[in-house]
Amino acid sequence: GNSRNGYTDKSVIMDDNSTVEIEVPRDRNSTFEPLIIPKHDRRAPLFNDQIISMYSFGMSCRDIQRHLQNVYGVEVSPELISRGSESVIEDVRQWRNRPLEKSYPILFLDALRVNSRQDGKNVNKALYVALAINWEGKKE
Repeated sequence: GNSRNGYTDKSVIMDDNSTVEIEVPRDRNSTFEPLIIPKHDRRAPLFNDQIISMYSFGMSCRDIQRHLQNVYGVEVSPELISRGSESVIEDVRQWRNRPLEKSYPILFLDALRVNSRQDGKNVNKALYVALAINWEGKKE
């Protein structure tokens, strides 16, 4: 039968051109195909996107670091995670300041009440959300 047969060390180049050493599992029949970083690839194109996605779900840099260690066996510094999340800040600013259409055929408005602390007091605040569907049928 087919069974695990150790690991192969591999240097992966990240989006910021730093390198990370990872261990890729092997099997006896050489049928294992890694999904995150395919065989013979040296770059991790989705790595920063995964970090940003985890960060957007509210995970701290240390949580992301532990997750990457547990799931992928990759040790990354919190500084690398911070640089990865900061790399999209300019894109977010541009998106937030983009010009809006003059009209939308469909517009959804909603508010969510959240408790927060302000000046040492608990305060109820409304978190407003606006979702529009443009004339091409895409969400904005």
